Amino acid sequence: MRKFIITIDGKNYEVGVEEVAADAVAPAMPAATPSVSKPAAFAADVSANGEKLLSPFPGLIKQFLVEEGATVKKDQPVLVLEAMKMDNDITSPCDGKISFKTAVGNNVETNALLAVIG
Repeated sequence: MRKFIITIDGKNYEVGVEEVAADAVAPAMPAATPSVSKPAAFAADVSANGEKLLSPFPGLIKQFLVEEGATVKKDQPVLVLEAMKMDNDITSPCDGKISFKTAVGNNVETNALLAVIG
């Protein structure tokens, strides 16, 4: 077994890697599929008369700038989406009452439903 020291975020980790014969074939591992669990509070159906606020790009939901259920105006910043170490204000597409469909700390993909405004 060979030992290596790997540094992640300034912390050192010692890992051991087992050497195998060159002709040995490792069993095929299934591809890792990220599982995204949706909290029960966000499982409610989207209102038919609300406008969806979708993520313009993948990122991390860093902060909500308004409270759940608050009345927002068109182009008002409603949440901060971090992407590539930059904070981006995501704005409301219309006037109305906001209902968030994600949570702070969630990673989202492009076109993920962030909120409904209606």
